Amino acid sequence: MLPVKEIQERSDRHPKPSDIKFQYGTAGFRTLGKTLDSVLFRVGKLDGKTIGVMVTASHNPEPDNGVKLVDPRGEMLESSWEAHATALANAPSSVAFVAVVDELVRATKIDLSIPARVVYARDTRPTGPQLVAALKDGLEAIKAEYRDAGVTTTPVLHYLVRTINTKGTKDSYGEDTEEGYLTKISDAFKKLLAGKPPPPPLLIDCANGVGALMAERFKAYLGDIFAINVVNADLHTPGVLNNSCGADFVKVNQKLPPSITLQPGQRACSLDGDADRLMYYYADEHGQFHMLDGDKITTLVASYIVELVKASGLDEQIKVGVIQTAYANGSSTKYLSGRLPVKCVPTGVKHLHHAAEQYDIGVYFEANGHGTALTNLRNIIDVINQTVGDALSDAFLVEAVLAHKSFSGVEWDSMYCDLPNRLVKVVVSDRNAFKTEDAERRLVSPLGLQVKVDELMRKYGGGRSFVRPSGTEDVVRVYAEAATRAEADELAFRVAGLVYDEAGGDPSQRPKEFI
Repeated sequence: MLPVKEIQERSDRHPKPSDIKFQYGTAGFRTLGKTLDSVLFRVGKLDGKTIGVMVTASHNPEPDNGVKLVDPRGEMLESSWEAHATALANAPSSVAFVAVVDELVRATKIDLSIPARVVYARDTRPTGPQLVAALKDGLEAIKAEYRDAGVTTTPVLHYLVRTINTKGTKDSYGEDTEEGYLTKISDAFKKLLAGKPPPPPLLIDCANGVGALMAERFKAYLGDIFAINVVNADLHTPGVLNNSCGADFVKVNQKLPPSITLQPGQRACSLDGDADRLMYYYADEHGQFHMLDGDKITTLVASYIVELVKASGLDEQIKVGVIQTAYANGSSTKYLSGRLPVKCVPTGVKHLHHAAEQYDIGVYFEANGHGTALTNLRNIIDVINQTVGDALSDAFLVEAVLAHKSFSGVEWDSMYCDLPNRLVKVVVSDRNAFKTEDAERRLVSPLGLQVKVDELMRKYGGGRSFVRPSGTEDVVRVYAEAATRAEADELAFRVAGLVYDEAGGDPSQRPKEFI
């Protein structure tokens, strides 16, 4: 039986704000950290296997926080549980919360005689300790067994969940410790580089987030084979997390963080706040910045894997495929489609990951830098964190592939030329009013808006644009690409203007670049 009295008493310490409706989105619950106390109390999943709870808001500003739930395979929460998590978070009172829990137990046939098991961690945000305390209160209320993984990256937590649940089985994924994670990835990386000249030192922008801790720890495991220089690693100054640095800053602004200077020919990369996004870039011979985003990483990794499969004589037996989202640059899709199957799925790592599993080797990186590869090729399997996008292990994979192909940043970039693109976000009162189809590439609601977007696209050479509600915040995102930078910018802001008008926004706040 549920310990109803204890759940209610402890729940009363963490009342739900009456003016907020929580929604489990693409990357879990995410909003201002100070409003999430009740959510953390309520998210422990009743199940016999170990699940993970990561307290983070990834690339969001420092005042935000959130929670991601990790299923027993170490992957994103399965879709069927998202509605349950949302219902639990939005129960208006402790009594209502217990009723929702009771209904969940009945509907999913949870065996209450088997204790829930949870491993949790947090990033470096100042609201993290308070939210972890609320989580522990909830876990103790349902008599759950729990393990505190401390302050670490999201990919490490995913790794721990997989290794805990496969320990002692034929599917064992490694040692269920942070040291096991560091050893597995660094040893595999060293094997990949055996016989190759050491890559040049890599500058890693850690977004002043928890990735800095892990990058520093990797140094001891990599030894002399590969040097990494960590920058934006300030974990103590208030307000610096993801502030004018990190993967999202580079992707959105398409320029270097102001704290970084590159020498001609030098390459570098940026992580986000919890180290599950990766963005590469380099300076050409004139010192000009060039971005190498998730599409570029996909192309590099997929082409290398295809070469390995063919060299192994396995191209008839092993099916290799690439999975992209609507955000993938049209030039990358064209390049890849001529070489191997390419599938487009809705935005979000969970959609990409599940589609990748349909291939013997599935490669995906969102344009924003989330990514991994699933493969049984022994030389690269262990350097890749197959549970979730892992910026650091992905960076090591990139460096290994570049070493094998003897590529510089210039040669990598020249595999294809990106179409100029622009991403704009529009604040709306209700993002759920915007519904999509065709892997989020077309709007079905509000009615008639897609027709207007289509009309605008036809006015620009190579024009493509789509509108989708964010999975993490109350905004609508507008992506556009076209033959020139000016046209891509103009198309993006004109579509954003259509969205703003449709949402009934204040005319004085309408996107002003192209009214």
